[in-house]
Amino acid sequence: MAKQRDNKRKGKPSGRGANHTRKESYARGNAPIKKKPQQKSTPNPNEIRLNKYIANSGMCSRREADEHIAIGLVTVNGKVITEMGYKVKLDDEVRYDGARISPEKKAYVLLNKPKGFATTTSEGKGRTVMDLVANATTSRIKPIGRLGRNSTGLLLFTNDDAVHNKFTNSKNGVARLFHVELDKNLKYEDLKQIKEGFKIAGKEIAVEDISYIDGAPKREIGLKIKNTGNTIIRTIFEHFKYDIIKVDCVMIAELTKKDIPRGHWKHLTELEVNNLKML
Repeated sequence: MAKQRDNKRKGKPSGRGANHTRKESYARGNAPIKKKPQQKSTPNPNEIRLNKYIANSGMCSRREADEHIAIGLVTVNGKVITEMGYKVKLDDEVRYDGARISPEKKAYVLLNKPKGFATTTSEGKGRTVMDLVANATTSRIKPIGRLGRNSTGLLLFTNDDAVHNKFTNSKNGVARLFHVELDKNLKYEDLKQIKEGFKIAGKEIAVEDISYIDGAPKREIGLKIKNTGNTIIRTIFEHFKYDIIKVDCVMIAELTKKDIPRGHWKHLTELEVNNLKML
């Protein structure tokens, strides 16, 4: 009796009444409602929060990135984004204060290219230089400049736009030294004219330096240029009626092939990277 009185005070049915109430509830179709477990949304591996994207680029911390986003300093694909938590794809164009940024760690890979590999990032071109550096880094690096399929030597890869832009400036860029072998001896008057500069179809062709290679036949030439294209070398010697037998890039700025066998690569040291950036 005491238990029934307690249940009444608490507003709970007791005894037969409690069972009767539950039976009536089931009879009316009012079975206890079970909460469905909430399905967790699967994160998209190709998307990343904008503040994390900026922080990964090394520009600032996530908290500082939020502040920059809030005041409108960040654009995604040309549109100003001020929304907190906004997500971007890894291939979106993200700019901070006008400068494009990347969420990847900066990578600098120097390859000693062998013959038979095309300098391209496109698929369906047969064997390419990207096959040779596939395991060098997870960052999306690309080659600076070009070497012909049958040309050999040094080729630099990076995802650092600032370094890339240094090379693509043919006037103030980074010099590369090539060992060029011709089908016949280079006449001194032709060497002199190449060194002084000349025009082809009204366009000025300038090189940093050109010289015979000590101890080698005069058909072997050292040519230093800042132009990153491979065709400029062929253009120069075809103009003077020479065929090119071999092109080998032996130096990029102060970087050499030392300790890099043909077909192998290495990561640049911090000192080497800093020297490149200071050029």
